[in-house]
Amino acid sequence: MNDAPETSAPPPVPQPVAAPAQAGARPHISAVALVALLIATLALAAAAWSWSDSRERIRDLKTELGRRLAESGTAVSETRLLARNADDAMRQVSEKVAHIESQMATSQQQQLALESLYKDLAQGRDQWTLAEIEQVLLAAAQQLQLAGNVKAAIIALEGADTRLQRLNKPQFTTLRRAIAADLANLRAVPSIDEVGASARIEALVARHASWPLASAQVSEAAPAPRTGGRATDIGQELWAELKRLAQIRRIDGNEAVLLPPEQAYFLRENLRLRLLSARLALLSQDQTAFEADLHAVSTLLNRYFNTRDAGVAAALKEIERLSGLQIAQKLPGIDASLAALEAYKGSN
Repeated sequence: MNDAPETSAPPPVPQPVAAPAQAGARPHISAVALVALLIATLALAAAAWSWSDSRERIRDLKTELGRRLAESGTAVSETRLLARNADDAMRQVSEKVAHIESQMATSQQQQLALESLYKDLAQGRDQWTLAEIEQVLLAAAQQLQLAGNVKAAIIALEGADTRLQRLNKPQFTTLRRAIAADLANLRAVPSIDEVGASARIEALVARHASWPLASAQVSEAAPAPRTGGRATDIGQELWAELKRLAQIRRIDGNEAVLLPPEQAYFLRENLRLRLLSARLALLSQDQTAFEADLHAVSTLLNRYFNTRDAGVAAALKEIERLSGLQIAQKLPGIDASLAALEAYKGSN
């Protein structure tokens, strides 16, 4: 039993076995340590690289931040400068706006003054034009009443209407309508060729000196044939001389046609004055005086002039044609235009 413990001493035998196990465990532990060391070294290297990289990045960031801060400072300076310039520009603009507003106020005042002056001038111009038109209308009325000159009245009314047309104002519409109505009435009056009739009378005046008088007629006796002897011829010549000394003529009236030379001169002058009087009556459109003068001329020609002469006969026919002219006409007035003008002046 006591040997048993001594014999059981074999437990130390397994030590060699344990020794190899410990010997095998040490290399295993050393590999783990190497791996751990390697990992730690790698981690440390990674940490160092990361720290270095972070430092580089931080340095770059600081540089970039400094550059950005410098740029922002420059931008701020520029912004401040721009703001200062903007303030100056705004102040200048404000001053200009204030100056422009002052000028606008001044121009508005001047415009109001000009408008007031223009209104005064326009009113003065209208009054001046109305005064001229009034004078024109009065002159046209006088031409119609005194001389019966329709053409002059038409020209005067047309001139007045043209002036109102240039003004082109609605307040003159009534006056223009009245003038247009008077113009239509005047243009409807039949026209007379006064110039032609006057020229025909002047032609008669120019030819009156060539018209022969009735007392200047010479009857030419036809020579009698000589059939007898000398005594017969002497008797025939004596008879012819006696016939020349005393002539028998037919006289339609009771007036004597044998006029001395001085009375013939006054007769022709009276005839010329009658023709000129007829011409004046024509121009003044006096129908009664015109017909009376032409009738007197026709009477003088028939009584004292040789009506068998071609010139006298042509003059009598011309006087008859002139006597048929109707020179006196009922002329319309321009009362409507004058009334419209007075109404406008009264309303203004």
